[in-house]
Amino acid sequence: MRFLCTLLLAGFLFSLTAQPAAAVLPFYKVWKAEYLDNHPDQEYAKLADKAANRCFVCHVGKKRSHRNAYGALMEEELDAKKDLKDKEKILAVIKKASEAHVDPNDTSSETFADRIAASKFPGGDLDEMKKEPAE
Repeated sequence: MRFLCTLLLAGFLFSLTAQPAAAVLPFYKVWKAEYLDNHPDQEYAKLADKAANRCFVCHVGKKRSHRNAYGALMEEELDAKKDLKDKEKILAVIKKASEAHVDPNDTSSETFADRIAASKFPGGDLDEMKKEPAE
């Protein structure tokens, strides 16, 4: 009995330290197939596909609840639970977000797709996105 209680307590404590995953792998896989698999700059594609970096396509900082502007556009239309298997919807939302201007008030500003084509992360500089945002 003591062993069982210790095991349950250890499992509970471990669950407290685990980070919730707000980044949704099926969404990333569709994005990767659309923008990285045939990207002319394979160094950028490898950098963006690195496990430590792929979250920064849509997120900022360590908490995956913080999204950059690109990720926020997708969050408006995609539900992490309902849309997991709807690749057509995921792709449509990704394309729509990519066509949006980085500065929504300036139609002459670059689009997120322009950034990706220029081998940049959609949300901006990778080193800046790794920093925790001011809350």
